[in-house]
Amino acid sequence: MSSIFTQIRNKQIPGIIFDDNGEFFVIHTNNPAQLGHLLVIPYQEVDNIFDLDHDTYHKLWDYVKMISQKLRHITESHKIGIQVEGLEVPHVHVHLIPINKSGDMLVTSKDINSDSIYQLQQKFIQ
Repeated sequence: MSSIFTQIRNKQIPGIIFDDNGEFFVIHTNNPAQLGHLLVIPYQEVDNIFDLDHDTYHKLWDYVKMISQKLRHITESHKIGIQVEGLEVPHVHVHLIPINKSGDMLVTSKDINSDSIYQLQQKFIQ
C-alpha cells in the first residue's frame, strides 16, 4: 500500500500540495509548528533518508534549499528550521519550519485555519 504522502500526491486523500517537480513534492503538514510548516518528500518511498541512492539524496537537498529560500521569502521569517525524523510515516520527508525565535520549531499542534494555508499556497505557486 502507498504511503499517506503518496496518496496525497495522487489525490487519493486530501492535502495541500505547494510544489511538485516530478521527483519531489511539497505539502503543508497536518500538525504544524507554524504556518508554513512544509514537508519535502521524494516520490521514492524509502523509510530512512540515508537509504536513498546517492543522486536522489543530493537532489533532495538541492530541492530543499530551493523550497526553503522561497518559503523564507514568502513568510518573511528570520530562518527556516530543518528537521528529519520520520518516525510517524515510513516515507522520507524533510520538515521546513519558518522560525523567528527559540521554540518556534516545537510542534504543539498550532490551530492554523485552512484559509491561511491556502493563502500561503497561492503566494507560493505564483
